[in-house]
Amino acid sequence: MYSEKVMDHFMNPRNVGEIEDADGVGEVGNAKCGDIMKIFLKIRDNRIVDVKFKTFGCGAAIASSSMATELIKGKTIDEALELTNKAVAEALDGLPPIKMHCSVLAEQAIKAAIEDYRRRQQEKQVNS
Repeated sequence: MYSEKVMDHFMNPRNVGEIEDADGVGEVGNAKCGDIMKIFLKIRDNRIVDVKFKTFGCGAAIASSSMATELIKGKTIDEALELTNKAVAEALDGLPPIKMHCSVLAEQAIKAAIEDYRRRQQEKQVNS
């Protein structure tokens, strides 16, 4: 049912945890399936220098979060915004159709974290 890459990222997820002083945090969830993803970003000079995640959900959700963080680490914000759920699923050597929503959540969580970062940057500019 799952590829070796999905199983590897589920059994040995990369970038698990929380960044205490994150520059951007994005949380998305799907109450229907019970998957909730939270992405934490550390950004320097418009580049993602660190990224961590916390995911409550199935194996595909954890694998999607893990792979997505690997795909955006070291990228610029604009490059990270180009990440699609399809790219996440392809990097995992595919997901079963019933689990594709997990890769969608990973994409949404990254975009939410970047939106949060941009909102915080605007607030800093307004308040300085």
